Amino acid sequence: MGKATGFIEYERRDGAVVPPCERIKNFDEFHKSLTLEEQQKQGARCMACGVPFCQAGTMIGGMASGCPLHNLVPETNELVYRGNWEQAYYRLSITHGLPEFTSRVCPALCENACTCGLNTDPVSTKENERAIIEYAYDHGLVKEEEPAVRTGKKIAIIGSGPSGLSAAQLLNRRGHSVTVYERNDRVGGLLRYGIPNMKLDKRVIDRRVNLMKKAGIEFVVNCNVGVDITGEELLAKYDRVILCCGASNPRDLNAPGRDAKGIYFAVDYLKEVSKKLMDLGYDAEELMESTDFSFKSLKGKKVIVVGGGDTGNDCVGTSIRLGASAVTQLEMMPKPSETRLPSNPWPEWPRILKTDYGQEEAILLSGSDPRIYQTTITEFIKDKKGHLKAVKIVSLEPKKDPKTGRMNMVPVEGTEKELKADMVLIAAGFLGSESYIRDTFGVECNARTNVATADGSYATTKDRVFTAGDMHRGQSLVVWAIAEGRQVAKAVDESLMGYSNL
Repeated sequence: MGKATGFIEYERRDGAVVPPCERIKNFDEFHKSLTLEEQQKQGARCMACGVPFCQAGTMIGGMASGCPLHNLVPETNELVYRGNWEQAYYRLSITHGLPEFTSRVCPALCENACTCGLNTDPVSTKENERAIIEYAYDHGLVKEEEPAVRTGKKIAIIGSGPSGLSAAQLLNRRGHSVTVYERNDRVGGLLRYGIPNMKLDKRVIDRRVNLMKKAGIEFVVNCNVGVDITGEELLAKYDRVILCCGASNPRDLNAPGRDAKGIYFAVDYLKEVSKKLMDLGYDAEELMESTDFSFKSLKGKKVIVVGGGDTGNDCVGTSIRLGASAVTQLEMMPKPSETRLPSNPWPEWPRILKTDYGQEEAILLSGSDPRIYQTTITEFIKDKKGHLKAVKIVSLEPKKDPKTGRMNMVPVEGTEKELKADMVLIAAGFLGSESYIRDTFGVECNARTNVATADGSYATTKDRVFTAGDMHRGQSLVVWAIAEGRQVAKAVDESLMGYSNL
């Protein structure tokens, strides 16, 4: 424990955030960093408690509590407090190979399980992590060395998202020859095309990928496995194949009028905007003036986002930046409590109301929270040319199914009303992996259409084929994908070599 009274002496302090009125003018990251000296004080707040739930990464009350990567948080925080940034980086690197991503987009499972947070503000572990990795990059500490000896084993990884990159990193370090296949035009998967630039600048991805390329990892882009090349061809060429293709099958909203022009899946919308920004050389001003989108322009348009999760919030923030005059977000579930309920005690994940950056910006735009709870769309209304002009919504209420005992959200009679809408973005989650990639390898899936494996295993029902990330566990967090990438790397290494030192 670096400073025994640190959590008493120092209050939590986070880096400055660019005000909503300024940040909506561009697509830049808007979370700023503290000085290293101020960050050291935040490291001093760590209590080095006897049972560090922050690094547990275990399921409590059906939700994850603590870091799935099992980062040794108290040790790292102490090194931050002492200003030993180099050792802090090496300590963090033992358990985590891609902290520049989680320190930007993770909901900080570690902080929500922090003992300090039981009675006061938790330790700012996420910002400590970001300070560590950015210091390491600035001082040339981050390296990906090409192995001195190669094993002669070849591995193909399908998908270059967080699980694919994580697995590639470790397997290459082990000495295996790794080729990563990506169906899009750039490497990064979910990191690249599922998360807006203001949350994760895409040049941060390029920085890491360029190091991985220098270390001998081969990336093949614009190659859609299952279309451009078959699973059989890959298995003939490689000793092992790892499927890291994500849970990219979006949940649809089937209601009358669904064929109206102006309805998009959130994942396609966010991808199109991110790609355009990169194609324009990150010229945000030109992007915001562009009409070269499938939806032409959002200037002055009313946008409705269906879904209340992170993706829905990203759609809200992106639409505001592109000039939407109003953005409304529809959520099926009831509004969460603003504080923990007795049924949701620490160190469980706090099921409380969260107002994220997109909602903050929408409040600035309209003066009120954009979210409407306990509602859904019952009909899309078209004009004479087939363009969306409005939606019908209905209020929902929770009712228990007498047969199953499950609580379902059911329509409330007489609550229907109409909302004007020029565009609807469906961010209602995902239904597991896409069938064509499973079919080309002949792997089985479970009831949730995730690729099936035995409990605790990453080996599929097809010999020499493994899986990890959202394709394995379903839609989840970047930190879980990275953790699974590390675990599948170990499993593949053991299957090839008979043991693993990963």
